Amino acid sequence: MPAQQVDPRRIKQNRSYKIGELAACCGVHKNTVRHWQSAGLKSLDDERPIMFHGTAIRAFLSSRKASRKRPCPAGSLYCFRCRAPQRPAPGPVEFVAINILSGNIRTSCATCGTTMHRRARKSALASILPGRTIQFAEGQPRLKGRSPPSLNCDSKRCATT
Repeated sequence: MPAQQVDPRRIKQNRSYKIGELAACCGVHKNTVRHWQSAGLKSLDDERPIMFHGTAIRAFLSSRKASRKRPCPAGSLYCFRCRAPQRPAPGPVEFVAINILSGNIRTSCATCGTTMHRRARKSALASILPGRTIQFAEGQPRLKGRSPPSLNCDSKRCATT
């Protein structure tokens, strides 16, 4: 199960929280708050009940969230199998347009061969993958433009109509 994402903006800055109140506010278990405390969340003092100030909680959660970020440098895309930014494999890099301004970049990872995707603007393609030739692929057809569905079915309702 993936780690729970806690939004630091749910915490009020000028309020003090007990462990149970903080757990209820963030939607996590009390033991999670105790793990945060052992990982560096500072309490107001060493007396019971243990209380945390809202600004300290927000700073702690924001720093944890920022530490998980892995920005992709120019010329690389994020590979979900490798769990890191990777260079694309030599070969085709496709851009599938979604609308006039943006679309999806699709290519394979040089390390593991998994298909990598990235949403991008057409104007930013040269800065995302400098020096690569990008093929513009045809987008998927819309549902509205497709032919009517087949009426072949086994139920009696379809046979009578």
